[in-house]
Amino acid sequence: MSNARKLAANLPREGQLSGRNMIQNGAFIVDQRELFTARTVTTGSQRFVDRWGFYSDSGATNNYSATSQAVDDGPPGFEKSLKFTVTGQTGAIPAASEVIFRQVLEGYQTNRLDFGTANAKNSTLSFWVKSSIAGNFGFTAQFVNSGGTNLYCLRSYTVNSANTWEYKTISIPKNTSNSFQQKTHLPGFRLNWDLGEGANYSGSVTGNWQSAYVNGLSGGVKIANTNGATWQITGVMLEEGDQASPFEYEDYDRTLETCQRYYQTSGSNRTYGLPFNQYTTTNAYSNMRWWKKMRVTPTITMNSVGNYNIYNTSASRGKSAVGISQLSANSGEFYITTDPLTAGSCTHLNTNGDTYMWLADADF
Repeated sequence: MSNARKLAANLPREGQLSGRNMIQNGAFIVDQRELFTARTVTTGSQRFVDRWGFYSDSGATNNYSATSQAVDDGPPGFEKSLKFTVTGQTGAIPAASEVIFRQVLEGYQTNRLDFGTANAKNSTLSFWVKSSIAGNFGFTAQFVNSGGTNLYCLRSYTVNSANTWEYKTISIPKNTSNSFQQKTHLPGFRLNWDLGEGANYSGSVTGNWQSAYVNGLSGGVKIANTNGATWQITGVMLEEGDQASPFEYEDYDRTLETCQRYYQTSGSNRTYGLPFNQYTTTNAYSNMRWWKKMRVTPTITMNSVGNYNIYNTSASRGKSAVGISQLSANSGEFYITTDPLTAGSCTHLNTNGDTYMWLADADF
């Protein structure tokens, strides 16, 4: 085959040439929350590597324990992957319980598929996977239609050889009858990789959109049911059309900026500081614009009061509260409740040691 023909064979047949990938941080290169350290998977919805998370209900976590970490292991072309490791197992996942790994896409990302119209388009999901257990695995695409009904499409992929990186593709069918309820900053697609579920949530692949909730295969692999089992993923891409094209790489800066729409942090070192206007003798204020406008008004996590230092007129001063109010998707107003100081002076705030000043979370 000539080089020209090889190039043509790898080009997408539908959609644009750039910006094809609806997945964000599909190579797992940005990890603002955990900084590439391991974290225990607990009950409920949790976010780990930027834009990615797990859901595990209490019935499941009562029967297994696991960690998740972005690790230095991947197929050719990928430095990082997300690794799920089962660290304990006391019984099978109950019938009405589940463990899923997922990314939630905004409506802005999925509008191009034109669901609910005669122009609706198929899409193709591609990724690399490595599992300590070979076999058939479940995957579900999910969205809410304009009438408020959740619709699900159960698909599958097969791991042929244990502990080996393998490339997989999954076709997600168009839906000409049901449009996305959310077309802007709220959820469009939810993409769910099954890691273990009970019989109530198991089913068979039909290739159709349905309202009955299933996320795993009857008789399929349930990683969470095996102590010591591992499952890894990287190079995730979702694109318009029936053909998977090569992974669309991004510069680190571009991926980081995309992720900061959903999560931002001040960083973890005391060199970061803010000047405040000592508005009254005991109240100081400073406005902070987020690094990038966020998806919605974020939830703020502050450090404990004892982990902040304040300075005024060349001396360390006392304080009783540090926080952020007047929140929006663009900015927030920091405040400090200080010991009595001169109104109109400048007060400086930084952190006491290698720790964050604030965390802003606007993810799903």
